[in-house]
Order: sequence, then C-alpha cells, then structure tokens
Amino acid sequence: MTSRYSKRLRALEAKGRLRKMIPLQHEGGLVRYRGRALLNLCSNDYLGLGQDTRLRQVFFQSLDSAECDLWGFAAASSRLLTGDNLLAHRLENEIREAYGSEDVLLFNSGYHANIGILPALFGKGDLVLSDKLNHASIHDGLVLSRAAHKRYRHGDYEQLHALLTRYRAEYEQVVIVTESVFSMDGDEVDLSRLLALKQEFDVKIYLDEAHGVGLYGENGLGKAEEKGVLQEIDFLVGTFGKALASVGAFICCSKEIRDYLVNHSRSLIFTTGLPPVTLNWNHFVFKKMLAMHQERKQISQIYRQLRDALKGKGIATRGSTNIVPVIVGKDRTALNMAEQMQELGYLVLPVRPPTVPEGTARFRFSICADMVWQDIEELPEKIERMLKGVCR
Repeated sequence: MTSRYSKRLRALEAKGRLRKMIPLQHEGGLVRYRGRALLNLCSNDYLGLGQDTRLRQVFFQSLDSAECDLWGFAAASSRLLTGDNLLAHRLENEIREAYGSEDVLLFNSGYHANIGILPALFGKGDLVLSDKLNHASIHDGLVLSRAAHKRYRHGDYEQLHALLTRYRAEYEQVVIVTESVFSMDGDEVDLSRLLALKQEFDVKIYLDEAHGVGLYGENGLGKAEEKGVLQEIDFLVGTFGKALASVGAFICCSKEIRDYLVNHSRSLIFTTGLPPVTLNWNHFVFKKMLAMHQERKQISQIYRQLRDALKGKGIATRGSTNIVPVIVGKDRTALNMAEQMQELGYLVLPVRPPTVPEGTARFRFSICADMVWQDIEELPEKIERMLKGVCR
C-alpha cells in the first residue's frame, strides 16, 4: 500500500520540485561535484571567510591550548542553566559597540532568532505587518505569535500606508517586519519610506539584516549602516550564518528588550547555548569583517558588471545587490538549465516553488569576494544561448 508521503514525494518529482541533499567538497571558491571542480555560484559565504584556510590557521593558532575552555565543542546546557560563559558576553559586547546599540542578545541561528523574538515581543493587542517575501523563519515566527498579522505586497509601501491608516488605531503596538536584502530577488527595502511611516503612525521597525551583514555599510554592518539609520531601527537582527561563515545570530535592541527576551523567548530559553569554539570563531570573524573594505568593494564591482552584462543580453534580472536572480519561469526549465550550467563548469542550483512564487523558478547567483570578473564574464552569453534554445 502506497503511503500518502510517497504519493506526495512522487507529485513533487513529477513537477520537478523534489529536493535532495547534495554532499559537496569545497575547495576555496570551487566545489567538487560529481568528480568535477565547479565555480560555486550558490554560496552565502559572501566574504569568502568560510573557505579561507589561511584564516582558519590564524584562528586556531590564536587559541591558547592551555585554556581548554576556549576549545569547547559544546555548551551542554541552555544559557539560563549552565551553558552561559564569558565568551558569549564578550561577543555581545563587541557587537553592541560596533552597532552603537544599547544592548545585544545572541541566538543560535537566524531561524531561532525570528521564531523566538517575534512571538515573545508581540501578542494579543498587537499588529505585525510583514513583507510578503520575508524569509520563512519570519512567517513561522508570526504563526507562533498571538499577535494579529497581515502581509503586504512585496515592497508595496502604498498598500502598507493604507493598512496603517485603516488599522493603526485598533492596536496598542504595531511593528513593520522586513528583510533589508531579500534573498531570492536580490532587492532591498526602502528604509527611508519605512522610517517615514514609523514617524507618521508611531510604529516600530524590525529589520532582518541576514543578507546585509558583512556586505553593506562602511564597516559591513548592513543596509541600516549604509543608509545612516542604525539608531532609528528598533529591532535589528543579524546572522553569522552567511557572510560571517559560521552559525548563530543576534539582535540589537534596548536593555529592556534584551531582559524581556531572556525571560520570554522560548527558542533561547529551551536551546543549548552556542559552543565556546563557535563563540570564539564568531568573535574572530566579526572583527575581521569590520575591516574588509576592499572585499566589499570588489563584490560590488563584480555584481554590477554581471547585472549590466545580463541586461545587455536582454536577460531579465531583479534587484540591485550581490544576489543576482535570473527568472526562467518553469520548474523543469530551471532544472534542465542548471544541469547544462554544471556541465559548463558552474555550480548553479534551481530555486523553485514554494521557495519562490509559482511560475518564477530561477537561478540565484551569489557574488562572493573569492571571485574575479573573469570567472563569470562568459556566463551571460551562455545563459542567452540556453534561453534561446528553450524558446525554439
């Protein structure tokens, strides 16, 4: 008898949407896949820190082997029991000083942050307005929250204004939740519009900088730093899992909010703390990131060249950041073109629904600091040829 799970898996496969794990061997900016070295165009290791073997050597040499606590591979407990240590507080203080924030609190991942912060801070009597293309962790956090929540069309600030006009007076507290850089379209939020709404309607701003940290602003603190509005963001969430090549996340907030989260955020209270060795690495790479001005400049130059070259070939793309999408439409087309690009030496994986809306299957090219323009300058022409083949 066929189970309902088998039926659903077969249905996904028939649509070209069945996901599978792919074990890869990383070699700098390349990955070894099916016996071949391919240029990795799917990575979130934007600054190239994760594959920098020299940097890892410097890090491990910096750890005094006599201080075994620095090497611990497990906290073995929640931070509210015996899993807290001075390394966590040192990292929080480093982030607090860099951002000029009143306080900072660590989480185990960006997902832990969003599903822990949103339900803790917003409940009955509150309204959360969330961009429709926000990350799944934000949507899941809203499901866990007892607050009323509404999703506005992506980047539609007129609709957002209309929602505030209609509903603001009905709720004690209203918060607008958005990413700074959207991970599938590569576009960015209009912070000036949101801050104008904040003033007009007395609302709070929750900004997820997962794809902004490391890449934007003089010190790599994200889009809020780039726009000069760090102190105007009520809740700023960042992650170590992308440009900082590690695991973990943080929120910049007031001391009152930090204390409240320590007592009410379930994903913090009931989760084992980050291991000491991870806290040390996070502290190490965070300080390195602050000074990576040349890497940020190089990334910016390459993604601008790629966007211009794609447009020059008549290939539609979106956004304005280092995440460069190419929309191909059909799921099966995206699968077939990904296989062709892998044959040409590029590790490109298709992004399909439900990660993106129906009919917008795509490639998501991630431009990283360990690339040079010559690595990808032929890519637009090759994509053009593939798309012409599809249209025949």
